[in-house]
Amino acid sequence: MAGQNDVLKIAPTPTLSGKRGEAVQIKTALQLQGGYHLNSNKPDDPYLIPLKLTWDAAAVETISVSFPEPKREKYAFNEKPLSVFTGDFAITSTVKPKTAGFTVLTGKLRYQACNHNACLPPKTIDVKVPADFR
Repeated sequence: MAGQNDVLKIAPTPTLSGKRGEAVQIKTALQLQGGYHLNSNKPDDPYLIPLKLTWDAAAVETISVSFPEPKREKYAFNEKPLSVFTGDFAITSTVKPKTAGFTVLTGKLRYQACNHNACLPPKTIDVKVPADFR
């Protein structure tokens, strides 16, 4: 279904290289369509769905997932400014590969995109990163 799927795009990630058991960084570059925002990874209200990125634990040990500094933006539907991401931004993950060889790391990105009038249903999309670990 087009429309909703076009709101958030993941930029292709170059092949990751490193050594098994040594920390490597994955930069996941996201492009959010103009006029939309995503709740940050730490929204102020518990009912808001946070942006979350997880990696397949069978392939890597996740050490950290770092988000950029969110923006504080005021929308007509809420009294307080919200902690959001807009435009193009990147999430940086630090992981330790558990295996050697060529593989495709898989992750899940969960988010909810909203505009000034309404929120789209929450979505989880696959993140794929080619990797070559020695």
